Amino acid sequence: MARDPAARNLDDDCAVLEMGGEALVLTLDTMAEGTHFRAGADLADVAWKLVAANLSDLAAKGAEPLGVLLSYQLGTDDARFLAGLHEVLDTYDVPLLGGDTVRAEAGRSFSLTAIGRASHVPVPDRRGARAGDELWVTGTLGRAMLGFEGQDAYAKAFHRPCPLLAEGKALAPHVTAMMDVSDGLLLDAWRMAAASGVSIGLDSAAVPVADTARRNECLRWGDDYELLFTLPVGTTPPVDATRIGSVLPQGEAALILDGNSMPGPEHLGYRH
Repeated sequence: MARDPAARNLDDDCAVLEMGGEALVLTLDTMAEGTHFRAGADLADVAWKLVAANLSDLAAKGAEPLGVLLSYQLGTDDARFLAGLHEVLDTYDVPLLGGDTVRAEAGRSFSLTAIGRASHVPVPDRRGARAGDELWVTGTLGRAMLGFEGQDAYAKAFHRPCPLLAEGKALAPHVTAMMDVSDGLLLDAWRMAAASGVSIGLDSAAVPVADTARRNECLRWGDDYELLFTLPVGTTPPVDATRIGSVLPQGEAALILDGNSMPGPEHLGYRH
């Protein structure tokens, strides 16, 4: 098991390694064909999203990216993947530091490790939410879901999400807990509450969503890469965000949605 304090008891998206008076933040994400992207998808978009998902984890720690390591499986459209990789790394000024290349016959998968430098210590953690805090989220949820379904206005939200690096750095000195929303707001709020040993009361009507007629789906679908965070009561966030709930003393359920206890993570969002 991961006993080192840097692993944060495996309750967080990143490892935080303190060394030389600084804190390094490390994260790894994998995208697999048939699970994270369709067969025949534009691999330029796949490359972009692979990097963006990792940078979003760094954003939730208020970290500045230092570089990435890529594990790449050769196949068709390699040139398209490299084009997308070049574009996203240039956009966020992140160097490729190395990695590995393999050839295999099964469905393709790609892994990326991102390395960052913390901009604030202590580094934000999922586990820091305290009873009495307020729950906030950036942005509008459900845009990626609509983009996946083919709505042109939201295509970029699904295929080429934008990690909120500047927002994460601005929030890091103020938050008591923070994470990105990748697997659905409800599931990620449940995870934050469970890791922090509290309950979270969430008001679904307060959450900005891309389609109010499908609010329930917008709260569960995921791939939004917004920031979910808690602040001491009365604190104004330094970024555009919406208050959507409160942190409560630990009760019988980690998540209380519109006054109803959600007994576990099942059906709250995307789980492997």
